[in-house]
Amino acid sequence: QLQLVESGGGLVQPGGSLRLSCAASGFSLDYYAIGWFRQAPGKEREGVSCISVSGGSTNYADSVKGRFTISRHNSRNTVYLQMNSLKPEDTAVYYCAAKRVYYSDSYLPGPAEYEYDYWGQGTQVTVSS
Repeated sequence: QLQLVESGGGLVQPGGSLRLSCAASGFSLDYYAIGWFRQAPGKEREGVSCISVSGGSTNYADSVKGRFTISRHNSRNTVYLQMNSLKPEDTAVYYCAAKRVYYSDSYLPGPAEYEYDYWGQGTQVTVSS
Protein backbone atom coordinates (compact mmCIF):
# COMPACT_ATOMS: atom_id res chain seq x y z
CA GLN A 1 0.00 0.00 0.00
CA LEU A 2 1.36 3.41 -0.99
CA GLN A 3 1.37 5.78 1.95
CA LEU A 4 2.77 9.06 3.18
CA VAL A 5 2.90 9.48 6.93
CA GLU A 6 3.55 12.79 8.65
CA SER A 7 4.91 13.05 12.17
CA GLY A 8 6.52 15.56 14.49
CA GLY A 9 3.59 17.84 15.17
CA GLY A 10 2.59 18.99 18.61
CA LEU A 11 2.09 21.93 20.93
CA VAL A 12 4.85 24.54 21.03
CA GLN A 13 5.17 28.04 22.45
CA PRO A 14 5.53 31.06 20.18
CA GLY A 15 9.14 31.37 19.10
CA GLY A 16 9.70 27.65 19.42
CA SER A 17 10.66 25.05 16.82
CA LEU A 18 9.37 21.78 15.46
CA ARG A 19 10.60 19.42 12.77
CA LEU A 20 7.99 17.62 10.74
CA SER A 21 8.77 14.40 8.92
CA CYS A 22 7.07 12.92 5.88
CA ALA A 23 7.90 9.25 5.43
CA ALA A 24 6.89 7.16 2.44
CA SER A 25 6.02 3.50 2.58
CA GLY A 26 5.28 1.22 -0.32
CA PHE A 27 7.14 3.36 -2.81
CA SER A 28 10.38 5.30 -3.21
CA LEU A 29 10.44 9.08 -3.04
CA ASP A 30 13.44 9.17 -5.39
CA TYR A 31 11.25 10.26 -8.33
CA TYR A 32 8.83 12.49 -6.46
CA ALA A 33 8.79 16.18 -5.75
CA ILE A 34 7.32 16.84 -2.31
CA GLY A 35 5.13 19.63 -1.07
CA TRP A 36 4.07 20.66 2.41
CA PHE A 37 0.62 22.18 2.85
CA ARG A 38 -1.33 23.37 5.87
CA GLN A 39 -4.92 24.00 6.75
CA ALA A 40 -5.92 26.23 9.65
CA PRO A 41 -9.41 26.04 11.18
CA GLY A 42 -11.95 27.73 8.96
CA LYS A 43 -9.43 28.33 6.17
CA GLU A 44 -8.56 26.70 2.90
CA ARG A 45 -5.53 24.48 2.60
CA GLU A 46 -2.47 26.42 1.41
CA GLY A 47 0.93 25.53 0.08
CA VAL A 48 3.81 26.08 2.49
CA SER A 49 6.89 24.73 0.75
CA CYS A 50 8.05 22.29 -1.90
CA ILE A 51 11.26 20.55 -2.90
CA SER A 52 12.42 19.06 -6.17
CA VAL A 53 13.49 15.46 -6.76
CA SER A 54 17.15 16.42 -6.50
CA GLY A 55 16.61 18.58 -3.45
CA GLY A 56 18.42 21.40 -5.22
CA SER A 57 15.32 23.49 -5.83
CA THR A 58 12.97 24.67 -3.11
CA ASN A 59 10.18 27.18 -2.75
CA TYR A 60 8.43 28.76 0.22
CA ALA A 61 5.28 30.74 0.88
CA ASP A 62 6.04 34.33 1.80
CA SER A 63 4.55 33.79 5.25
CA VAL A 64 7.22 31.20 6.17
CA LYS A 65 10.30 32.39 4.28
CA GLY A 66 13.31 32.68 6.52
CA ARG A 67 11.66 30.57 9.24
CA PHE A 68 10.95 27.20 7.61
CA THR A 69 13.39 24.92 5.80
CA ILE A 70 12.47 21.93 3.66
CA SER A 71 14.96 19.12 3.06
CA ARG A 72 14.99 15.54 1.91
CA HIS A 73 16.96 12.41 2.63
CA ASN A 74 16.18 9.96 -0.11
CA SER A 75 18.14 7.17 1.56
CA ARG A 76 15.69 7.44 4.44
CA ASN A 77 12.73 7.90 2.07
CA THR A 78 11.81 10.95 4.14
CA VAL A 79 11.28 14.67 3.67
CA TYR A 80 11.53 17.15 6.52
CA LEU A 81 10.12 20.56 7.33
CA GLN A 82 12.13 22.40 9.96
CA MET A 83 9.97 25.14 11.47
CA ASN A 84 11.62 27.83 13.57
CA SER A 85 10.36 31.05 15.17
CA LEU A 86 6.86 29.64 15.17
CA LYS A 87 3.93 32.00 15.45
CA PRO A 88 0.33 31.42 16.56
CA GLU A 89 -0.75 31.91 12.95
CA ASP A 90 1.28 28.83 12.00
CA THR A 91 -1.27 26.72 13.88
CA ALA A 92 -2.75 24.25 11.41
CA VAL A 93 -2.86 20.66 10.28
CA TYR A 94 0.22 20.09 8.13
CA TYR A 95 0.13 17.70 5.18
CA CYS A 96 2.80 16.40 2.87
CA ALA A 97 2.09 15.43 -0.72
CA ALA A 98 4.10 13.72 -3.46
CA LYS A 99 4.15 14.43 -7.17
CA ARG A 100 5.72 11.96 -9.62
CA VAL A 101 8.24 13.76 -11.85
CA TYR A 102 9.34 12.21 -15.14
CA TYR A 103 11.54 14.73 -16.91
CA SER A 104 13.53 17.01 -14.63
CA ASP A 105 14.96 16.45 -11.17
CA SER A 106 14.91 20.21 -10.56
CA TYR A 107 11.21 20.67 -11.36
CA LEU A 108 9.12 22.34 -8.65
CA PRO A 109 5.36 21.77 -8.60
CA GLY A 110 3.01 24.68 -8.21
CA PRO A 111 0.81 25.18 -5.16
CA ALA A 112 -2.24 23.56 -6.74
CA GLU A 113 -3.36 20.49 -4.85
CA TYR A 114 -4.45 18.66 -8.01
CA GLU A 115 -0.82 18.46 -9.14
CA TYR A 116 0.01 15.95 -6.42
CA ASP A 117 -0.49 12.20 -6.61
CA TYR A 118 -0.33 11.08 -2.98
CA TRP A 119 -1.25 12.75 0.30
CA GLY A 120 -0.62 12.03 3.93
CA GLN A 121 -3.22 12.21 6.69
CA GLY A 122 -1.74 15.28 8.34
CA THR A 123 -0.17 16.20 11.66
CA GLN A 124 -1.44 18.91 14.00
CA VAL A 125 0.80 21.84 14.87
CA THR A 126 -0.42 24.18 17.61
CA VAL A 127 1.50 27.30 18.53
CA SER A 128 0.24 28.76 21.76
CA SER A 129 1.44 30.03 25.11
